[in-house]
Amino acid sequence: MKKILLVEDDPNLGLLLQDYLQIKGNFDVVLCADGEEGLAAFAKQTFDLCILDVMMPKKDGFTLGAEIRKIDQRVPIIFATAKSMMEDKAAAYDLGGDDYITKPFRIEELLLRINALLKRVSSAQAGQEEEPKQFEIGNYTFDYTTQLIHFNGSQQKLSTKEAELLRLLCLKKNSVLTREEALISIWHDDNYFNGRSMDVFLSKLRKYLKEDAKVEIINVHGKGYKLVVN
Repeated sequence: MKKILLVEDDPNLGLLLQDYLQIKGNFDVVLCADGEEGLAAFAKQTFDLCILDVMMPKKDGFTLGAEIRKIDQRVPIIFATAKSMMEDKAAAYDLGGDDYITKPFRIEELLLRINALLKRVSSAQAGQEEEPKQFEIGNYTFDYTTQLIHFNGSQQKLSTKEAELLRLLCLKKNSVLTREEALISIWHDDNYFNGRSMDVFLSKLRKYLKEDAKVEIINVHGKGYKLVVN
């Protein structure tokens, strides 16, 4: 069970996040109410990931994050704040933060970000093989590295976003790729405008794959999308 340090001065939000992450994410979550308490907990225990509220009494999240980085250079840190100014985001990454989420946020989005960070760290630590770069999609061959789809001697060049989206669909072939997972993974934000942008890329991918009747990208109502290869 992965252990998470959650430092949040709003007791209601803190308990809500703790309960959700323990139940839905199966994490061991240690909740602290301020930066000083959070630093004391981090010094005594080993954590797999930290979620730090920025605006806190006694010791703010950025200060806490910098002190945690002096102790551990590798533990993933997610900063959470009501602020949305670009300078705050820049400060978060300059301090060694791995991600930044702006309040109010959906708990489901936070869980997606946590899982993505832990998966990346786990893969690096275990020396696991990288995920495949080439995919067979019916009669098509998709090369993620070159961003090319090959079909009957012809090829179609994809944009970076198109290639990233098709890669996620291929990794989930014949299974549902949730809308939130795709948006967070590629755009790092599942807002309305990014969603509309993704819809455009999906339409283009459908056109690129229309020559093979066995291949289809379908909408799964209320969930996301599925690359179906019969």
